[in-house]
Amino acid sequence: MTTVGILGGGQLARMMALSGAPLGLRFLVMDTVVDACAGQFAPLIVGDWRDERALSEFASKVDVVTFDFENVPAESARWLAERVPVFPSPRALAVAQDRLAEKSLFQELGIPVPPFEAVDSRDALERAVEVIGLPCILKTRRLGYDGKGQFRLRTREDMDAAWTALGAQADSVGLILEAFVAFDRELSVVAVRGREGEFKTWSLTENWHVDGVLSVSLAPARVDTRLQDAAFDHARRLAEALDYVGVFALELFCHGGELLANELAPRVHNSGHWTVEGAETSQFQNHLRAVLGVPLGGTSNLGHACMLNWVGGLPDAGPVLAEDGGHWHDYGKSPRAGRKVGHATVRSDSPDTLAEALVRLGDRLERGTQVAPAVDRLRGG
Repeated sequence: MTTVGILGGGQLARMMALSGAPLGLRFLVMDTVVDACAGQFAPLIVGDWRDERALSEFASKVDVVTFDFENVPAESARWLAERVPVFPSPRALAVAQDRLAEKSLFQELGIPVPPFEAVDSRDALERAVEVIGLPCILKTRRLGYDGKGQFRLRTREDMDAAWTALGAQADSVGLILEAFVAFDRELSVVAVRGREGEFKTWSLTENWHVDGVLSVSLAPARVDTRLQDAAFDHARRLAEALDYVGVFALELFCHGGELLANELAPRVHNSGHWTVEGAETSQFQNHLRAVLGVPLGGTSNLGHACMLNWVGGLPDAGPVLAEDGGHWHDYGKSPRAGRKVGHATVRSDSPDTLAEALVRLGDRLERGTQVAPAVDRLRGG
């Protein structure tokens, strides 16, 4: 029986383990905390990412290694790759961990991006603002996610506050200044590439965020064929350039009818959770198929799906479960401000029926404002 090792023990690892059960797989998870929620469904090794003794124990017990968390040190992934197959590759992980390397790769591949400049000092910030213009966003090159490690500059007077907030990290993780994009829509393409180069995508997904954290995802996104084809082409070029194996997400801004690449996530992704009930094969099972080197499953939509993220705490599951096509996912985490603790997916064969279900849920869960944009999109807005 094959054992898959997962670096990172959060909800993504948990859902991977659940999706791998029908394939007869075993799992071993490594995380730095003893209460990692994936440990409720798979054996857990607790250790620091750079602890070679813990890594050695982990490698000795698995047949292949993957990630649920892109901030695992790339050097740890390289150490493991000398002992056991690791997918996606440490190179892909390293590129995605550094916003400057990531944006530079996008440019090399002809994938449009917002203007950006590296920043390593207060003077460099001044020069970068002159080049990029205002408004703009100062970000850490590494370790930022869900809106963390960012500071938006609206006027030149914001530079001191931005440097106070992030300047101390210029030496340790580096900084990058990016132009602010007044986007029309936020989209993502979730794709998968197998060991032999087989490549598939799920439908383009539209996303809405609250305080930098994903709130609602709708699939398929209502976009014209030109944008959809462009998004899929961008994803394919990235996958081939990195010789990528597994699932990844490319986050995109739609601005003035054109796509701009925002970030690459080298793992299964929050905006692909709808695929569990809304696609022929989920992102989680296809990720496992890819890293195991077996044929990928179909990615066609099963109607229309909307994913609702639960952040901080779980609402009452009753209203979701009362809906035909309503599905509930509790991550087994204790409530905490800003923490992703679960999600729900509502699926329907008809966009009108899905819109009606979302209106009911918005009312019953007091989340009408959050679901309203998706309802509007489903109704042709």
